[in-house]
Amino acid sequence: MLNRTSLKITGVVALALAMVGVSTAGTPEALKTSIDVERQISQSAAASQQRVDELADETREMLNDYLAVRQRIDRLTVYNDQVERLIRSQEEEKRSIEEQIEDVEVVETEIIPLMIRMIESLERFVELDVPFQPEERSDRIERLWDTMDRSDVTISEKYRNVMEAYQIEAEFGRDMEAYRGMLDMDGEERNVDFLRVGRLLLAYQTLDRDETGFWNPNTREWERLPDRYRSSINEGIRIARQQAAQDILQLPVPAPERVQ
Repeated sequence: MLNRTSLKITGVVALALAMVGVSTAGTPEALKTSIDVERQISQSAAASQQRVDELADETREMLNDYLAVRQRIDRLTVYNDQVERLIRSQEEEKRSIEEQIEDVEVVETEIIPLMIRMIESLERFVELDVPFQPEERSDRIERLWDTMDRSDVTISEKYRNVMEAYQIEAEFGRDMEAYRGMLDMDGEERNVDFLRVGRLLLAYQTLDRDETGFWNPNTREWERLPDRYRSSINEGIRIARQQAAQDILQLPVPAPERVQ
């Protein structure tokens, strides 16, 4: 379909032909020539319009491509901004971790010698303390030393174990306990029942209740007790084992040694 421009051209051609017709009326060759000229002009106008339409389509496609590329650029810009913020955050976290590692190294150089001194102090304390549950307490300290030499145990876990051992030793001063074990006295080992009342008293009684005695912290030796303490020690053993109700007991608590 021709547009208005082609119509105008056709009109001009028609007018020109009309004028030519006036001057050359009755000449067939002239009329044929005019018709050929008009046809050529119409064909040229149609080709021009088709080219214009093609250019318009190409321009529209290029515009669409440009808009699509622009959208991708905008999305990439937003993404790059987000990545840059993430990289900055990771760099800050990296610096923080490096500082924490340096702090941990400083703490390790200070806390490890402290834990070693704590274990040494606990070991000396158990050696000088009332000798109850000697194997259990010695094994606990030995485990602490073994843990200190292990690389697969964290510093915090090592410190927790040391503090737990201290807590257990502290609890011994506030409870009452009865247990059975071997007593070496006068070169003779016997199976006896032990009674521990805090750290105030550690007494023993043979299984046949024939002999009763206690650990004298002043002399650091086992000593026999008079028979009048036999029933009280036996009752204390039953109370510690929750075989009897709590009651007032007459126990041989040694007087503290005078400091020289």
